[in-house]
Amino acid sequence: MDNPALNTHVILIVDDTPANVKVLLETLGSKGYKVLVAVDGESALEQINFRQPSLILLDIMMPGIDGFETCRRLKFNPLTKDIPVIFMTSLHETQDKIKGFQLGAVDYITKPFQAEEVLTRIHTHLTIQKLRNDLEDQVRQRTAELSEAFHEVKQLKDRLEAENNYLLKELELEHRFQEIITQSNLFKSVLKKVEQVAPTHATVMILGESGTGKELLARAIHQLSKRNKRTMVKVNCAALPAQLIESELFGHEKGAFTGAIQARIGRFELADQGTLFLDEIAELTLDIQGKLLRVLQEGEFERLGSSKTQKVNVRIIAATNKDLSLEIQKGNFREDLYYRLLVFPIQNPPLRERKEDIPLLVQHFLQKYENQIGKKFTGISQNALKKLIDYDWPGNIRELENVIERSMIISPGPSLQIEYLQPNIQKDKSLPTLTQMEKKHILRALEKTRWKISGPGGAAELLDINPKTLASRMKKLGIKRGD
Repeated sequence: MDNPALNTHVILIVDDTPANVKVLLETLGSKGYKVLVAVDGESALEQINFRQPSLILLDIMMPGIDGFETCRRLKFNPLTKDIPVIFMTSLHETQDKIKGFQLGAVDYITKPFQAEEVLTRIHTHLTIQKLRNDLEDQVRQRTAELSEAFHEVKQLKDRLEAENNYLLKELELEHRFQEIITQSNLFKSVLKKVEQVAPTHATVMILGESGTGKELLARAIHQLSKRNKRTMVKVNCAALPAQLIESELFGHEKGAFTGAIQARIGRFELADQGTLFLDEIAELTLDIQGKLLRVLQEGEFERLGSSKTQKVNVRIIAATNKDLSLEIQKGNFREDLYYRLLVFPIQNPPLRERKEDIPLLVQHFLQKYENQIGKKFTGISQNALKKLIDYDWPGNIRELENVIERSMIISPGPSLQIEYLQPNIQKDKSLPTLTQMEKKHILRALEKTRWKISGPGGAAELLDINPKTLASRMKKLGIKRGD
């Protein structure tokens, strides 16, 4: 039975007979129950709006609406449908009892009342109700836990799926971090720095001209780090339009913008516990630079279209071929981000400063392409090698690789010849580079169109290229009105 000292249950008695109410008040009061009284169905329904009881003792025969109709209304109301109802009746008709159960009553008590029967039935149904409530609470809690677990599993699945897709794309490229070939003391000092910084969590900035192999150094740092069991994720900041770079870095939710038909994980989430390589970081807009600074400082961000903060642990390796201090003076790069990135700078030397590596690199590229091209080469003639060593290589190792591949195609073999290459492969500085030629070509078009870039009669139309591409090339080549 209920302990009167601990009893907090409220019982509502609905009966129009004072004698019955008196007996019930004494019986229930003796066990510590709190008791409410209503003399008919209407007042009972009204009273419940202000305070809901734990259980209702409901008489059947009353003025106004009877007990059956009162019970029906109680069970129809979502707020009161779960309150246990026990009918009180002097009726002995089985049909009336069946009707009461059909309307939702849990039990009935026959008048005149027996105190022990009343208390036992009330205690039984309050216990059942408590067990039901406890079970429902457990089900709700378990459902919430399962829902949270499902959400975590889905997040993990999405991440693994995104990582798989990323790795599949990466497999299409050649990971050449193990192909660092050198006998240059200058470049060996660079590799020494790589070995020093790799085991730490420090942010690394790799500086150097295009084509010097900055990504190669980034991969070497990652492979020698404690994060090498995770993926090194890379982003070419120059290859993505400004309007897409934020989504690429931080991800987006479904409907975040036109065309966002499903949620997408960004590169920061993908690189969590691993390394993120930001190539050509100087190409980021100032707005994105600010958001990148926040991730570096606080390790958190929000996906596009979401207010939920994501936490990540990512090591940043950045690279650029630009002079960032000059970009800061121009207002193109944030000074605070510059100092945050420049924890451990590595200057990657151009090929013209490590020419002793050219013979090794030539031999490597010969071996690399001979199966693809279907020709065997025993080596390279001394005359051809001298031409390569004398050249300044503005395009660095990438340019050398292209030269060797082209030469293998057009050389009869078995000794690689360089005579058949474009005339700019020589030391004569009077000949313009391809970059200088392109800049001059664009300037001529701009002069002809009076610096009109897009639209009919514009320079883009004259050059037969997209206006956005022309604007990008002008920025890249440093072309400004008045040049």
